[in-house]
Amino acid sequence: MRLPSEIALAKAFGVSRIVVRQAFQEMVQEGLLVRRQGLGTFIALPKVQEGLVQRLTGFYEDMQTRGLRVQTRVTFLEVVSVGEPVASYLQMALGEPVYKLGRLRFVEGEPILHVVSYLPYSLCPDLSQKDLEQSSLYRILEEQYGLRIARGRRSIEATSATLQEARLLGIQKGAPLILLRSITYLEDGRPLEYYEAKHRGDRCAFEVELVREGSTPLRASEVAFEEGVWAKDPEIGVIKVGRR
Repeated sequence: MRLPSEIALAKAFGVSRIVVRQAFQEMVQEGLLVRRQGLGTFIALPKVQEGLVQRLTGFYEDMQTRGLRVQTRVTFLEVVSVGEPVASYLQMALGEPVYKLGRLRFVEGEPILHVVSYLPYSLCPDLSQKDLEQSSLYRILEEQYGLRIARGRRSIEATSATLQEARLLGIQKGAPLILLRSITYLEDGRPLEYYEAKHRGDRCAFEVELVREGSTPLRASEVAFEEGVWAKDPEIGVIKVGRR
């Protein structure tokens, strides 16, 4: 929603325009408002909380659990010869076939992230025949291939949108993105999937909770975290990175 101009608000509340401008600047810094050149000042939309947390689930299940409407559009699905560094992540020989799957994820009709996944072809040879837009990838892997994910490793870093990513996500080229890299493993230790998910920086946020070694971690239900994994740091103990 667009707010009235600084002049209109100053007149309505009987204060100077400088006071209104300062208030606007503070709320922009806090992420409550956004300024759009030539258009005005708008109330910022709440960010979709993302992350790695105690329970290792997929984006699709997590959004549904939270009562949000999620949609998936497959942008590409092909079998390619694996190269580095993906071959190392998946513990495969160079040149072995992998599925390369691109998906654009929407929450409440708005594009939020684009994810590119790599999966060994030998583990799910007919994956291209499955409905990857109406069901969770993890659910398909577990229910139709017997591939149960047991743990994962993830990292987060900042990046910027390429022209293609900007077009997919409805943002400007060079806009900030949050890059989440992930490797998931089966119960026997074999890697199942490597993915790179690029989240809109203006619509997503991550939260980290640190738990001292020996302390009892909060249950997912106690902190409303839904997706992810516990990781252990040799210096500070258990690290939980998660969704609020």
